Amino acid sequence: MTVGALARGRKGGRVGRIQALLWRRPWMRAALLLGPGLAWFVVIYLASLVLLLITAFWQINPFTTAIERVWNLDNFRTLVTDGTYRLIILRTIGLAAAVTVTDAVLAFPFAYYMARVASRRVQTALFAAVLLPLWASYLARVYAWILILNHDGVLNWSLLLVHLPSANLGYTNWAMWIVFSYIWLPFMIIPTYAALERIPPSYLEAAADLGARQGRATWDVILPLALPGIVAGSIFTFSLTLGDYVTPLLVGGAGSSFIGNVVYSNVGIAHNIPFAAALAIVPVAVMALYLLGARRLGAFEAM
Repeated sequence: MTVGALARGRKGGRVGRIQALLWRRPWMRAALLLGPGLAWFVVIYLASLVLLLITAFWQINPFTTAIERVWNLDNFRTLVTDGTYRLIILRTIGLAAAVTVTDAVLAFPFAYYMARVASRRVQTALFAAVLLPLWASYLARVYAWILILNHDGVLNWSLLLVHLPSANLGYTNWAMWIVFSYIWLPFMIIPTYAALERIPPSYLEAAADLGARQGRATWDVILPLALPGIVAGSIFTFSLTLGDYVTPLLVGGAGSSFIGNVVYSNVGIAHNIPFAAALAIVPVAVMALYLLGARRLGAFEAM
């Protein structure tokens, strides 16, 4: 036997022993597979949330704007007692809820057609139509809507052609609602489609045998079974709207302050990082409550 063959045999023996060890101990396989991802998650995500929470209890020196590591509740007290910030929080939550409801209403019939009616070829084309906007830059899509909705945009130009008054939607809360609803719509369509596709045809056949018309079967059978998918999609639309600051900055009006751009202003202009951290905790807390409710509705099974 040559030296090379002997070395390969020893190497193969070591590999075989490692494989046998991993086969006998499933927990070691799980640790090797999940360990790097979990370590990254803990270090990058959870650690940043902990640091965010800690920073929210600090304050800045009003003269030097230097961070003082003095533990207090002043930042949270300001959020609760100052009517301006209460209004900003409620406005942001209201917009996120409006976008979520709009996307759910638009996504359900579209996803229903994809899952229950369309042929395989049409289904593929519709999937491409849903996913194609996601390949474009987020900023490019926002600027495209600015060109559509502003005073001299495509919308007002089209209205003038048919002798209708201009809409003047540019740089308003209505514009943000439209832009957010468009941008996050694919995130609602896909989980809703997945939930609808899993509904067995026998359920609808049983409803028809019991005398239920199509509308009644949709309301009593399809909609409850598709609800986890709708709630799963709402997690994306609600959370993404809640924390976004680019669209309010570019599309919103001068008086349209939302959580995201107020956090941005406090970090970049006012240098009040502790207060920005306290305000950033608000969407995290809101989403934690939202996720608890979504879990009770079985939304995670549809994701």
